[in-house]
Amino acid sequence: MSATTTSTYAGVSIPDNQSPDIQYHPSYENFIQRRFRRLAENSKLASVPLPDGFPKEVSGPIVWEGKDWKSGDQWVYKLSGSELTEINDALGHFRSLNIGIGYVGKENFPLPILSPKLRELAQVLYSGRGFFVIRTIPIDDYSREDLAIIYAGISSHIGSARGKQDGTGAVLAHIKDLTISHVSEKGGIGNSAYTTDKQVFHTDVGDLIALMALEIAEEGGTSRISSAGKVYNVLAATRPDLVRTLSEPWPLDSFGGDPGYTTRPLLYFEDGHIVIQYSRRHFTGYGKQTRSTNIPPITEAQAEALDAIHFLAEEFSLALNFQKGDIQYINSMGLLHARDAFKDSEQRTRHLIRLWLRNDQLAWKTPKPLQSIWQRLYSVGPEEQRFPLEPEIRRKASGMTK
Repeated sequence: MSATTTSTYAGVSIPDNQSPDIQYHPSYENFIQRRFRRLAENSKLASVPLPDGFPKEVSGPIVWEGKDWKSGDQWVYKLSGSELTEINDALGHFRSLNIGIGYVGKENFPLPILSPKLRELAQVLYSGRGFFVIRTIPIDDYSREDLAIIYAGISSHIGSARGKQDGTGAVLAHIKDLTISHVSEKGGIGNSAYTTDKQVFHTDVGDLIALMALEIAEEGGTSRISSAGKVYNVLAATRPDLVRTLSEPWPLDSFGGDPGYTTRPLLYFEDGHIVIQYSRRHFTGYGKQTRSTNIPPITEAQAEALDAIHFLAEEFSLALNFQKGDIQYINSMGLLHARDAFKDSEQRTRHLIRLWLRNDQLAWKTPKPLQSIWQRLYSVGPEEQRFPLEPEIRRKASGMTK
């Protein structure tokens, strides 16, 4: 029998099992059973007041349901022939400067025709629906290094800052199945991004995520996004206790880092915006990176909250099918994302490259508990920015994989 403690929210006592049965891949059956059990133990859960400062409902264009979108024409911007020529000319101009890729920016990657449109699309990320797709870069016409320059160059007109994605200063990450090629990695593959497995709903750190498709899978791999505001509205209306749980500090596993874990909330209401910032694997582990045993376990309330976020995000999600050469941009502060499992073949091996971006002029206010993370993320200077041209697993400064 596992130990039980009692948490008190606004005068309501809520029992919490200290060893919840929860894995990386959510079980809907377990979720329903846990919800039923917790409500049976305390019928007042659904009437717990929302945390101070949190609204009963949020609204705006970034609060949507998947069914609100009828066609890809609503979010896909198709590059014209003249715009593709302009991109190619900008590549030639940057190449002529003989400077490192880390220095690429809108000043030295000039796009006089396309840039005004990209500025409009940046507004869509922060003040609109929170996502769009650019279609399509002719991948096979360029070398891997040229594609990195083109990708960073176009993206510099959308986000003024690039974030480092590991402890070695890499600002470009490869999202690809590495389970065979990197089977002997020190620390193991602890992230489903580097497998063919399904990725459950989560957010990346930072403001904006860009993903460019160098190749798509033979089967599956659909990208899915969901509105954090919509998820919040349902929780606020039906399970305010889970809103309270999400807004309080959680123990995030560092998987061998120092310190062994950090604590912060997963949910914020900042300057009129709902922000969810979490990755499920930090509470359940994934693959060889099991959750550390010497750190505080999550509670039954937290386990239910994790599942509630996932299944609500799934219910209201929108599928975005990549085409080869597409670049997908999403607001990672206002949207959650996931990926279906996929199957590669000799002809098609799914391969995305990722940038983490921020537009300093348009950016939402960063919640205080996240500010130190954002500062580290965007602190890498042009001369320190590394653009790996071949796939590798994210690494800590120590060389251990993340």
